[in-house]
Amino acid sequence: MIEITSRPASSGQPIRLAAGALIVILLGVGGITLWRAYSGSSPEPDRVAAAHQLQVRTAQASEQLVEKTKGLEVTQQESIDQLQVVQDQLQTVKRLLAAQQADTKRLSEQVSGLTEAIVGLKQSFASAQGPDANAAPSPRNRSVRARSQAARSAHRGHARTPG
Repeated sequence: MIEITSRPASSGQPIRLAAGALIVILLGVGGITLWRAYSGSSPEPDRVAAAHQLQVRTAQASEQLVEKTKGLEVTQQESIDQLQVVQDQLQTVKRLLAAQQADTKRLSEQVSGLTEAIVGLKQSFASAQGPDANAAPSPRNRSVRARSQAARSAHRGHARTPG
């Protein structure tokens, strides 16, 4: 008996296909490696340099932020100090105003008291003179009037005389 075994023709093809693909991949990687080696353009140093520059820029930005923050803190403290001075001055002005208002009130009360005293004196003087005092002028007032009229007429006479 003869056995006939038949091999399928496609059973070796996947191995050959995989081997061919592996060879193509190895050749591609080798080609890229050779190309980078001879051209000197490896992306790794570029990436390292870019990362280093980024770190330097980040550090500079951080330092600038720290300096600006310190500047803002100083400015804020100066503003707080100035505000405190202004508040102290405002309190002083308020105290002075209150003292001045108290003095004004005290003086106003004194003026009111003096006004009442003057009114009282006028009333007592008027009641002491009686009703006749207002009608007839006093002899002293008459003599003052006479002297003033005489002085006026004498002054008029000197003005008319040619000189």
